[in-house]
Amino acid sequence: MKVTRGLWGSSHPGPTVVVTTLAVALAVSAGLSLDRLLLLGLAVFLGQLSVGISNDAFDAERDRAVGRADKPLARGDLSVRAAWTAAIGCLVLALALSAPLGLWLLGAHAVFLAASWAYNAGLKASVFSLAPFILAFGLFPSFATLADEDPGFAAPWAGFAGAALGAAIHLTNVLPDLDDDARTGITGLPHRLGARPSAALAAAAVLAGGIAVTAGSAGWQLQQVPVISWVFFAAVGSVALLALVMAVRARSGRVLFRLVMLAALLLAAQLVVAGGSLAG
Repeated sequence: MKVTRGLWGSSHPGPTVVVTTLAVALAVSAGLSLDRLLLLGLAVFLGQLSVGISNDAFDAERDRAVGRADKPLARGDLSVRAAWTAAIGCLVLALALSAPLGLWLLGAHAVFLAASWAYNAGLKASVFSLAPFILAFGLFPSFATLADEDPGFAAPWAGFAGAALGAAIHLTNVLPDLDDDARTGITGLPHRLGARPSAALAAAAVLAGGIAVTAGSAGWQLQQVPVISWVFFAAVGSVALLALVMAVRARSGRVLFRLVMLAALLLAAQLVVAGGSLAG
């Protein structure tokens, strides 16, 4: 039980559950059949477990150096060997479960996971730290359409919105750890930009993503945009603009961090609402 708890704690449970839930929600919205929906959800869940656990395995020494008591590997509750075994096992299972959904979905999921592992392995410490998130989440909306019996990539607007969401997630998620990261040599793009510019860029990305979903899902015909889409865009735009204004005015801290994360979650919900138009 201690090992199981340690592995779950190392998997970054919050992001793992959120990404899996978003994948399932998009698939439901796109009309995926139940059997394919369940298989896709399990494949994405295992893939996210592999990403989270491998992240902590790569960072074990660094987390110990800065005294990360919230990390099972840093506390010694779990061995690095057990973490690597679990991460690789979950990765293999995720790809194995993706295969029955078709070669296109298998390929897209493999690229998503390769980008995520590449970030964990070292891209997080480079100026290219944003690239894996743009690539991975740009493909993410296509999971729902590529897993269909008649596979195809999602519409370009959905891919753009996914990439914008991924950029916002990366730029925002690292903000609370900037100081710890700097002490251990992690200098990704957000670290080079600084907290407020990163938050401002994240808010701008969410706003651009919201515009793409609102207009793109209606065929770029604004008169065809349904009321519910305008409601979601108003929510996404209001929160993103507020965060952008706060960042420009040099106001940082927890409130700014939470505002940008809220805007990103609202954008994810807007994508789900527009899921019926994912295939274009």
